[in-house]
Amino acid sequence: MGILYNILISIFNGILPVVSLLSSKLKLFVSGRKHVFRLLEEEMLVNHRVLWFHCASLGEYEQGVPVMESLKKQYPNHKLLVTFFSPSGYEAKKNSTLADVIIYLPIDTKVNAKRFIELVQPELAVFVKYEFWPNFLNRLKTQNIPTVFISTSFREDQAFFKWYGGFMRNALKTINHFFVQDKISESLLAKHGFTNSTLSGDTRFDRVSHQIEMDNQVDFIEEFIGNKVCIVMGSSWPEDETVFVDFVNTASDEICFIIAPHEFKTTAMKQLQEKVKKKTVLYSEKDGKDLKSYQVFVMDTIGYLSRVYSYGDIAYVGGAMGTGGLHNILEPATFGIPIIIGKNFEKFREAKQLQKLAGLFSVSSSDEFSEITSKLINDKQFREKTGMIAGHFINSNTGATNLIINYLKKLLNK
Repeated sequence: MGILYNILISIFNGILPVVSLLSSKLKLFVSGRKHVFRLLEEEMLVNHRVLWFHCASLGEYEQGVPVMESLKKQYPNHKLLVTFFSPSGYEAKKNSTLADVIIYLPIDTKVNAKRFIELVQPELAVFVKYEFWPNFLNRLKTQNIPTVFISTSFREDQAFFKWYGGFMRNALKTINHFFVQDKISESLLAKHGFTNSTLSGDTRFDRVSHQIEMDNQVDFIEEFIGNKVCIVMGSSWPEDETVFVDFVNTASDEICFIIAPHEFKTTAMKQLQEKVKKKTVLYSEKDGKDLKSYQVFVMDTIGYLSRVYSYGDIAYVGGAMGTGGLHNILEPATFGIPIIIGKNFEKFREAKQLQKLAGLFSVSSSDEFSEITSKLINDKQFREKTGMIAGHFINSNTGATNLIINYLKKLLNK
C-alpha cells in the first residue's frame, strides 16, 4: 500500500500544474508551493529553534491559535512556523503576525518531506485536528522529532480502522501523543492499540471564549442596528438562503438582518441581492449612507463576523443546508445567543451536543425557520434562556489548551 501511495502522490504532484489551469483555487494551490523551499532557505530557520504547526485550513488554524499564542509567550526565542494545505487558510492568514513564517505545506512526497524537515529542523511538530501525511510523519519519526496531534477526532468509518488500513495505521504509530476531542476517539485509538492519547476536548472553545474579552465594538454595525432586534446569518451559502430569505422579505421593520455570505465575490452574491426585497446596503457601499434606514446589511468582506455576532439577538450559522459542512457555531454561542442551523450536521459533535441541550435548533425548510425564529423574537424569556444555554456550553468546555501546553512544555524542556 505504501508503494501505491507514493506512486499516486507523485502522479498527483506531476499533473497539478496542468489541472490548475482549470481552477483559480488550484492555481493558488500550485503557485503558492512553487517557492516554498526558497522561502525557507531565505528565512534561515536552520539557525533557530523552530516550533512547527500544520493546519489544513482556516478552521484548524483558529483551533491552533490558543496553543500557538501560549507557546509564543513562554518560548519567545523560538521561531514559529505555520504551514497550510489549502489556499483558503493560507490566503486568509498569510500576513498574520502570530507566526514568524507562514507557508504552504509541500505535497507529501518522500523527496519533499526529507528536504522540508532538513531545512526546518523543528524542535516540535504539532498537527491541528487532522491531515495525516505519511511521508512527513515518517520523516519526523526518523529524525526523532516529537510529533503531537491536537484537537483531533476519529470515527469508526475512517481508513485507519478498516481491514485495509494498515498503511495508515502505521502512520499513526509515528505520533508521540494525540489530544482528542471526545471519548469516542479515545476509545477507538485504545481499541486499536494506541494508548498515547488524552481526552482534552477542543481548543476552539478556548479560542472563542477569549473573544468575549476582546474589543468587539463595530461602529457601523451599531449605527445600522439601532434599537432593532438583530438576526445574524453567518457564513451562509445559497442553500441556506432557501430557508431564511422568505422570512427576511416578510419581516417587520423592528427586525434587522446582517448577512455574511461565505463567498461574496461570485454570481451567488448577485443572486442573493436579487432575492432580498428589503432595503439593503453592502459593506462595500456603506460610506455616506444613512445606515439606520436599511433593514439588511450584507457583509461583502471578511474579518468582522466574530465581532458582529456580539450584536446579534439570534444567529443562523450556514453550511448545514448543503453538503459543504456546517460552519463555526461556537463563535455566536460564546456571546450567549440562540443558534439556528440547517439539517445536515451529523458529523458535527458540538452541534449535536448543543441541540440536545436546547441551545441550538435545526431547520430543514423556510416554514421551520420562520416558526422557530418567530418564537425566539416574540418570547424574550425563551430567547434569553436559549442563549444562556449556548453561553454555558462554551464555558463548561474550556481547558484543552492548558492540558496540551503542559505536555508540550515537558517535551521542550527535556
